[in-house]
Parts: sequence; structure tokens; C-alpha cells
Amino acid sequence: MMQMEATVKEMKKRFREELIRLFSTQEAGHLFWLVMNHLRGWSKTHLMLYEDTKLTHSEHLFAENALERLKNHEPIQYITGETEFFGLLFRVNGAVLIPRPETEELVEWIMEQAGTYKGARILDLGTGSGCIAVALASQLPGNSIEAWDVSSEAIGIARENAEINQVEVDFRLKDVLKVQPGSGDQFDLIVSNPPYVRNVEKEFMKSNVLEYEPHVALFVDDEDPLLFFRAIAQFAIQNLVDSGMLFFEINRDFGDATRELLGGYGFEHIEVRQDISGNSRMVKAVKCVRGRQKSMG
Repeated sequence: MMQMEATVKEMKKRFREELIRLFSTQEAGHLFWLVMNHLRGWSKTHLMLYEDTKLTHSEHLFAENALERLKNHEPIQYITGETEFFGLLFRVNGAVLIPRPETEELVEWIMEQAGTYKGARILDLGTGSGCIAVALASQLPGNSIEAWDVSSEAIGIARENAEINQVEVDFRLKDVLKVQPGSGDQFDLIVSNPPYVRNVEKEFMKSNVLEYEPHVALFVDDEDPLLFFRAIAQFAIQNLVDSGMLFFEINRDFGDATRELLGGYGFEHIEVRQDISGNSRMVKAVKCVRGRQKSMG
């Protein structure tokens, strides 16, 4: 272990040297900046201007710990305990998924469609960190936002994130798989980023996801990959108002299957949208007037 009087420049060099097997030099430098941003709120400009600054004892210990955890493939967001989503700060830990850029695209799409909403009721199913619900509450003031999750730990983190970002969201510990469709309230918009990664896809995933992010929020059985989409479609066709909208983030391999499923339940104007990488990643559907529910077995 190097001396405790290390400068910012020396520690940055160490990050680059010791993470070379896992990250490019540029990526390692970015990770070190995230550490310093967490510790001191520094921008990348600060990092360059004050590289001769000596780290305090506690800063040095934190950086050392972060370096070791990064070498073990742990996501930097769990190490710092925070991340950014839609320009907002979110607390995260191993009980919730780290918000993805693709989910930001989903929120942007919802904003395009619901930007004029006032007094509407919006429901986020499987909220996790609360990133979708909190972002919508921030961007769509004057609406009522409700969010469910099966994890009490996730609900606790989501509530903290609502407080941090000074928005009101009604978080509830509920499981959409156990809720009777048609019971409860009516909503103008329902959104969900449910588990959609098949177990067979695990071999293609990076270890930082497999070893650290909650599997209950990621994976679904290979035999029934649309389990959550079917349950949510059944709930939504009963609990959306006429012309209410349903949004999903989806597995890129199941765009057509999700479209067919939603059509079978009586949804109309079904649109599958690609993300910035060109993958089918989002779906929007509209409940038709006097929407009908069909049995899908």
C-alpha cells in the first residue's frame, strides 16, 4: 500500500495502472473522477487543476477501498452509493438495479406523450430505486405518481430518492403478480421496467451485473419470458382509463412477441421503439375505448 500522503495525480495513476486489465486508460480515469466527484464534488476540470492536492487520510482510504472493489468487478455506483438519472441524483445499493441510459430514453418518450398531463394518475410497477417514478414526478408536476415494488429494501431506497429530489411519490409494497386485475384505482398511465432477461442470457452478461445486481429485478424463467408483461397487460387493460397509455421497457428479442401479446389483450396503437443502440427496447400501447380483455391462457 502506498503512502497516505498520496496526491490526486498519484492516485489517478494508480487507478490506471491497476485497472488496466479491466478497463481502458480513459475508463479508469473516468472511474477515478467519479470517486473524486463523490468525495469532493469535483468536476473533471477540478481534477486537472488540482492534481497536486494531497488526499486526506479518509479520502485515501476510500479511494483504496474503491480500487480494490473495482478490481473485483463491483459497479462504481454501488461503491459510491449514488448515480445520476435524468439529471437527478439517486442513491443505489445492491437491493436495486443501477438505472440505465435506456430507461432514460423510456422516460423521455413518456414525457413526449404525457407532457401536457395535469391531475393525471401515473403508476410505476417494479419501481426499484424509484428512478422512473421520481423522474416523472420531477418532470410532470401536478400529477399523482404511485409506485410499487415487491422489495421492502427497494421501497426504502426509492422513498429516500424522492426525498433527495424533493418530489412526492406514493410508494407501496405490492406485487403485481398477486393483484387481482380490475381491483383498486384507475390510472391514466402505467409504466413498467419489469424483469425481462432470460436465464439463458446470463452467459453473455458481464460479471459486474451478474455478481452484484439483484437477480429478482433482472431475470425471468426461460420457459415464460413474458410472465410479467402478461400480468401487467391484464392489470392495465382493467385499470387504465379509456385511452390510457401503457409503457414497457422490454427485452430486445421480444419486440414482436410483446406487440402481439398487447394486441391480444385489446390494446391499440402499439408502437415498438428502438433505443439509441438500435435495439427494440420500448413499447407503448393505448387502451381502446371500452377496452376488452382476452384470455391468453
